[in-house]
Amino acid sequence: MAEEKLSFEQAFTFNLLSKKTSTFQQDPKITRLLMKWSMLGRITTQAFNFDQPFQPYRWKDFARNFFQDPCVKFNLKVLDNSGSWTLLGRDITHVNAEVVPCTKVSVEMFDPIYSNDIVHPSGHIVKCYHKIHPNFDELRKILLEEDSDNYHKISADDRQEFLFRVFKHIVLGGELCQYEDVIHPYIDTAKIIYKDMVSVQKDPGTKDISLVSTVLKVSAYDMSGLCYPSAVENEQTFAYFCIDPFKRHVYVLLHSFGIGDFSEKH
Repeated sequence: MAEEKLSFEQAFTFNLLSKKTSTFQQDPKITRLLMKWSMLGRITTQAFNFDQPFQPYRWKDFARNFFQDPCVKFNLKVLDNSGSWTLLGRDITHVNAEVVPCTKVSVEMFDPIYSNDIVHPSGHIVKCYHKIHPNFDELRKILLEEDSDNYHKISADDRQEFLFRVFKHIVLGGELCQYEDVIHPYIDTAKIIYKDMVSVQKDPGTKDISLVSTVLKVSAYDMSGLCYPSAVENEQTFAYFCIDPFKRHVYVLLHSFGIGDFSEKH
């Protein structure tokens, strides 16, 4: 019966939503922060719509169909070796995708950061000595070092959440990242990016808000090997698909690790 069911499920096809823009990319304050974190010009979002009803169990089909689609092939942005945006424009032979938990509707998951001597009551991040990294701080320590005293104050489940991943990505930044002295810009920016990418619904009876998006972390390969989100692997090079099953939209968030754009554009 499973084989018969699959035979009736059509492939997803996609169209670029060229006029769909994200808030964080239009916000001058966030633009300045991304420039400071060496991410400006190396992070982007795109939106596509799709034609078939989406059910979460079809996430593998969705990711595979996305990269097989001609519209995607000639519209999906990637960064080339010179740091210029170009289009994917290649035949994908293999796709890796994983489901990323996405359940948070508040920033309560960051509460342990405020209560374990990681930030001062003022919001200033506590500095600490590190043998390898000068100017290290307790925030990066809780993000990176599993043997640190505070690492497990944030649960393993929360660390997998999309909101936490966005937060961690912007804290660690790009190749020439200038780190913040206070935590507020990190959390505020993570919230805005998160709201841009995920979709919610309100229960008419209880008025409770819940997330409806399915989030995938993806990478793709052609005959030569890894090509998306970049040909070079790095923890700070990532692509996430945020799928809205009701609007039939998928929002792509991509960052390619490197030296960001430090020039002011007017």
